[in-house]
Formats: sequence, structure tokens, C-alpha cells
Amino acid sequence: MLVQLRSRRKSEGTVNSTVYPTHSAKVGKPVTGQAIVPYRYHFNTVTFDYTAAFWDFDQWELELDWLALRGVNLPLAWVGYEHTLIEALREVGLTDADLADFLSGPAFQAWNRFGNIQGSWGGDLPMAWVDDQFALQKRILERMVELGMTPVLPAFTGFVPRALAKLYPNASIVTGSQWAGFDAAHTNDSFLDPFDPLYAALQKSFITKQQAAYGPNVSHVYTLDQYNENDPFSGDPAYLRNVTAGTFASLRAADPDATWLMQGWLFYASSAFWTDERIEAYLGGVPGNDSMIVLDLFSEVHPQWNRTRSYYGKQWVWCELHDFGGNMGFEGNLGELTNGPIAALNSPGSSMKGMGLTMEGQEGNELVYDVVLDQAWSATPLNISSYVDGWASRRYPVKPLPQAAVDAWRILSTTVYNNTDPTTQASIKSIYEVVPALTRGAQVPGQFQPTIPPYGTNSTILPALRLLLKAKDEQPALAAVPEFAYDVVDVARQLLSNRFLEHYVAFVGTYNTSTTTEAVQAAGQPLLALLSDLDELLYTNEHFLLSTWIADARKWAHNDTAYGAYLEYNARNQITLWGPDGQINDYASKAWAGLVGTYYKKRWEVFVDYLAETKRTGEAYNDTAVASTMLEIGKKWGNQTWGAGEGERWGVHGDTWEVVDRVMQKWA
Repeated sequence: MLVQLRSRRKSEGTVNSTVYPTHSAKVGKPVTGQAIVPYRYHFNTVTFDYTAAFWDFDQWELELDWLALRGVNLPLAWVGYEHTLIEALREVGLTDADLADFLSGPAFQAWNRFGNIQGSWGGDLPMAWVDDQFALQKRILERMVELGMTPVLPAFTGFVPRALAKLYPNASIVTGSQWAGFDAAHTNDSFLDPFDPLYAALQKSFITKQQAAYGPNVSHVYTLDQYNENDPFSGDPAYLRNVTAGTFASLRAADPDATWLMQGWLFYASSAFWTDERIEAYLGGVPGNDSMIVLDLFSEVHPQWNRTRSYYGKQWVWCELHDFGGNMGFEGNLGELTNGPIAALNSPGSSMKGMGLTMEGQEGNELVYDVVLDQAWSATPLNISSYVDGWASRRYPVKPLPQAAVDAWRILSTTVYNNTDPTTQASIKSIYEVVPALTRGAQVPGQFQPTIPPYGTNSTILPALRLLLKAKDEQPALAAVPEFAYDVVDVARQLLSNRFLEHYVAFVGTYNTSTTTEAVQAAGQPLLALLSDLDELLYTNEHFLLSTWIADARKWAHNDTAYGAYLEYNARNQITLWGPDGQINDYASKAWAGLVGTYYKKRWEVFVDYLAETKRTGEAYNDTAVASTMLEIGKKWGNQTWGAGEGERWGVHGDTWEVVDRVMQKWA
């Protein structure tokens, strides 16, 4: 049994957010099966930053083993892209200074590849990083091929440094749209139109160099996304058709067997622009239906295959997105995950050819992801009840397994993972991770991140946790099962997250009705106490540690102090401010020990004190002032070095069972 989320190999056989068996299980009777679709896909382009930004080969190897065990045969393979891109761009005359202004930092490369951002805050991208990632990609591809997978390789997208327009003034280079509030220096990427001859030359150069590095037949499937949250220069159907026609022609000129794979997110995220006429024109520029694969990225909530008549005949993959920014809260809709793909596959005129996972971050909720990949092997919807029972039994390989352990997952699967609320169809973000404010709606605006659980904690999370603990009491061997220990901490984490929301509502109510400083301070104390207890809980399990994320980043510095500081800044900034000035603040927040204790708790302490002070002075609440203070806290925290501050720890601390017992006594 593997539990793959975010990994770091340990000598004893465990990795961070991954539990890897130290002994292979005996093989029983052979199991044979037939997948109902030829493609079983995995990865979102941004997963390579939200989860895998700093992985080494050991971590990648475990991830690929996890995928192989679940039948994935078409994984995305972005690592090392910049090395080949730099070589191709140098060849047309761009200097290293030109490239430095364009390339983004290690924790933000996905959005540079998408053409959303350019440049790097905190320092230029070091060539040491580029070279190391290129070497890593060679090993990743070798392992993918060894496992019988077809890697989806990068291609030249068309996004280029601004300096290219000066070198080639007659080239058709357009300026992309602003993204996520970034300043002009870091967005409005330049896009070389694919019908320009220079585009074809760069595509040929890129793919030729890539084939020389990795081998000519590693794969003929290429990922290429041109308009991810970045509208085209023109909405004229003829222009859109010419863009894809030129793109595909350039691919086939470089590789006669090329197949173009693209994410279909744009058709949902920019639906006002992407009318049916424009989608049909854009896809119609690619000749033949087998020459393109479209990832229907958010099939479980906002499918686009149905409004596009199965993408006008192009091959497409039914995908679950589910997780935005690597959020860790429990959520799922198992009914949709089992029935939706089958209905789509059997719909009239369906050109669906695959199923897959496209979560932005791979951080928990493994039951949900297992269901999707296992459904790809069943022509009828999985029976959720029997599936969950078997899943729990396989996850906790002790005999006898107490019924309480199975019952815990029965509760979760029929409530928390049976969410049909259309407003909360994504992993739930804990509200303590969001910049404190007096009002918080059900969703962080524009970020697809619900913050209010669509279930009652006392009838779901709490009884499930009690049953897991009962199972351990009945079968003490469970305490030594890594998956079980992880799950207990994770369910307890969700309990505390939900309790925080309850106390936050009470705190705001007290502020709005009370006139005394003392009352506001008293109402704020449970929030701070809970964050302390949550931090202590998370420290007991290796899969919930900020220090691992930072250590994984710093290890690529090879003991270079300045380089290590640069990497740590990147790691810190992504999970907090996400930009030099908090452009996507808290989008990639995490429930990690250390982050809770040194960052989130600090912000809430300041917030509670501020609200109490307004009662003393009589001043009106000033949201702008609060936001400014929180931004300064974020900037200061982002420039620190882990281990230098008071209470900053590396590794696991405390005993899970003792801490969970205290949590239950205090917060149940």
C-alpha cells in the first residue's frame, strides 16, 4: 500500500506524506482486468510546483511506482523543460540577460510555462537549477518508460522573452493579458504567433534537441497550452484556427508522429471568450481527431465535453481536478466520480478515450483519487460501499482488522466524500490559513477554494475519529501501521480546522456585539490555543512538516549558502504570499507544522490584538490597514531562515497518540 501525497525518502522506507511498505506483500491469485479507456492520465502542469517543485529522483521514483500500481500510462513530464528552451532561444540570438528577465523561479515555473508570468522575484533563476532539473528529467523518463508509460513531453509553447521582438521586428509577436494582478514586469508575456515562420523554426529546434537528449522514441505526445487564463490576441475564428493549424504543423514538421495534448481548462475558466464557435474553430485547426488529446480538466464539476459535443470529435480525457493550490481539507463526490465517467463514455457520439487526475496539488484525499483511477478499469460504476470496505481493509493490513476502522471510512465516504453541494466541489481550505478578516464567505473569491465544510462536524469527522481510535484500542498493532497513523492525524487535523471555523464565527459575533477590550480578547483566545494544539498535532507525523518542504528546496543548493537562501525564499513565498506583494496570497496554503505555529498563529495574534484595541480606542475597523499589516508579516516571514527562530524544529516531535488524546479531551 502506498499513500502518495508529498514525498521525501527516509532510510527506513517512509517518505514525507508517502507511506511506503518496508516489506513486499505476498502475491495471491493473479488478477486480470481490462481498462475501459486506453489512456489513464496523471498530473496538472501546476502539480510540478505545488507538490513536486523540489522532489529528487527518490521521490519521483516513488510517485511513479504509485502511478504504476494504479494503472496510469500517460503521465505528464515537465521537469527540465527550461534547459531545452534556453538552448533553443540562445540559438536565435537571445542573451542570458534576456532569458533571466523571462524565466521564473523554481517554485513558479509552471505559470511561466503557461505564459501567465515572466521573470523571478527574489533573484534570477540559477543555471545550476536548470542543469540539475535536466539531469533529473533523464532519470524520470527512463523510469516512466521502464514502467510501460508514455511520457507527455513539453514542446515549444510560443511564450518568449520580450527581447525577441527587438531581434526579429518583423515577427508576429503579440502581448498577452495581465494575470492575477501581477505588475507589468511580471506578466503580459510575449507570444510568438504559431503561423510565423520563426515559431516553426523554434519548435523544430526545441524538439530536435529534446529528442537528442532523451531519445527519439521516448514519446510522441506533447503538452502545449497557449491560453491558460490568458485570452488570445483575437477572437476571430479564422485567427484561432490559424493558431492551432500553425502549432500542429510545427509539431508534425519536427516529429511526424506528434500528438498534441492540451488542458481544456481555458474553455471553462474563460467561458465568456470561448464561445462554441471559437472552440470549434480552435480545435478545428488541428486535422484529424486522433492527432489531439484534450484534458477535460474539471469534469467532476464543470465538464466542457458536453457543451462542445465531445470536443467536436477530438480525443479527450475525463479528469478530476478537485484540489486547488494543494489544499488539504477533506472533500469528494464519490457518486459523481463513479457515475460521471461512465455516463460520458457511453454518451452518443462520445470521443472520450481516457480518465485521469489533474489536481493542482497532490495533498491527501487519497480515497477520492484511488476511486477515479480504479473506475478506469470497470465498465459499470463502482459499488462505493463495497469498494470503501475493501479499500480500508487493504490500507490497514492487520488481522483481525476491527470493524470500527471500516466503519470510520463508511461514515466519511457517505458524508464528507458524498458532497453534492455545487458551491463546495473542491478540497476545503481551512479558514485559519486565510488572511484574517471580519468577514469570510463560503469561498475565497475567484480562487475555487471553499472554506466552509458542507457537512456537520459532529456527525462526520468526530465519530470517524472516535472509531479509528477505538479500532486502535481493540487492535494495538494498528498504531504501527503508517497509513493508520497518518489517517488519525489527518482526521484530527480536520476536526481542529472545523472547530477553528466555529470559534471564528463566535469571535466575530463577540466583536460585533461587545464594547469591551476584555471580551474581544477572551473570545480570541480559543483561536490561538487551537492553532497551538494543531501545530503540536501536525509535528507528530512526518507528512505534515514545513521543515521538509524547506529541506527539500535547500538540498538542491549543494551547500551553497546564498543559493540555499534563494530556494528557501521560493519555497516560503509560494505557500504564503505567492508573489512579491501577495498577488495570490494564501492560495497555496498548507496545514503544516511550523507554518501553523510561526505564520498563521502570528497573523491571528495580531488580528485579535488589533480588534481588541479598536474597542479601547473607538476606532472603526480598517480592512486596508489589516491587509497591509498582514502583507508585512508575510514579507518578513518569507525572508527568514528555518531553524534560526525560536521553536523552529526539524523533523517529527511528540507522540501522535498522546497528542490526539489531548485533542479529543479538549476539542471534541
